[in-house]
Amino acid sequence: MKKIINAKSQKFLEKYLNNTSPTGFELEGQKLWLEYIKPYIDEYFTDNYGTVVGVINPEAEYKVVIEAHADEISWFVHYITKDGFIYLRRNGGSDHMIAPSKRVNIHTKKGLVKAVFGWPAIHTRHEKDEAPSMKNICLDCGCSTKEEVEKMGVHVGCVVTFEDEFMILNKNRYLGRALDNRMGGFMIAEVVRMLSQNKVKLPFGLYIVNAVQEEVGLRGAQMIAHKIKPDVAIVTDVCHDTNTPMISKIVQGDLKSGDGPVLTYGPAVQNNLLQLIIEAAEANKIPFQRAAASRTTGTDTDAFAYSNEGVPSALISLPLRYMHTTVEMCRKEDVENAIRLMYQALQKIENGQDFRYIK
Repeated sequence: MKKIINAKSQKFLEKYLNNTSPTGFELEGQKLWLEYIKPYIDEYFTDNYGTVVGVINPEAEYKVVIEAHADEISWFVHYITKDGFIYLRRNGGSDHMIAPSKRVNIHTKKGLVKAVFGWPAIHTRHEKDEAPSMKNICLDCGCSTKEEVEKMGVHVGCVVTFEDEFMILNKNRYLGRALDNRMGGFMIAEVVRMLSQNKVKLPFGLYIVNAVQEEVGLRGAQMIAHKIKPDVAIVTDVCHDTNTPMISKIVQGDLKSGDGPVLTYGPAVQNNLLQLIIEAAEANKIPFQRAAASRTTGTDTDAFAYSNEGVPSALISLPLRYMHTTVEMCRKEDVENAIRLMYQALQKIENGQDFRYIK
């Protein structure tokens, strides 16, 4: 198959992934994303909390959404000791187990303050070898007093992000922090680029949504779904590659990087829309995998599906290794196939299409 990701789009991807967009503070990442899609859309708008929406055919009554979320997990400064150590609270599903010895950036009005998650040397832990927990991990920014920390601009409420950056492994794996879910933002941006460059004319309004605050409860999607009032929503996010050590396939299912994007079955997924996407995959020989959700998908799909009077929604996921760590990893061909699948599925949707089971 013809490659989708070109040099320009990969340069954007690297810049987009290296940028920090913690939950509630997504502004800089949203600016980068919007600047990239502007040449391919007719107009755009934002909401009060930072979700950005690009629109093609804004005059159309029938509205189709493709969506990803822009935010990444992070930490909040919670307590500064008199000796200058900094304790944190989670902002999203941040993993305390990976924190020790990691380098971080503390975001302040004076700029970035460098710090590390300190951890006692192995020589000192023989009698009491504690596991990392929110009670014992803390930051050291090289200060000796609380006053010294505060003089650097650090205060309770400052956001903290890991410092790790994007890289490519073995020429075919993207690696870094925040692939969850800025890979989704990248993929929907590439769909729009392809539609524009291939001069595809859609018979409906297409709303390209990069939503905020998914990591704390799908909040951005909830807000923007009520603003747009879409007729259809296709959401893209990540799921677990379960073919690494220490993961039970009995619990998590059998999903593998390189075998294609994942289509989810579950109550929030509208079956007729899901079937349309499956037919698009089969007709265009796009590999895909299947997953089953329980009561919820845990993604913005749930927010769109149960908004307004019920919006036919579906989920296309990217298999991801090591989710919510600084070494999240996915396969390039899965990214391209997810882009290709959304691109083809959109062209199967008819203007005014009624997805109801009983009409």
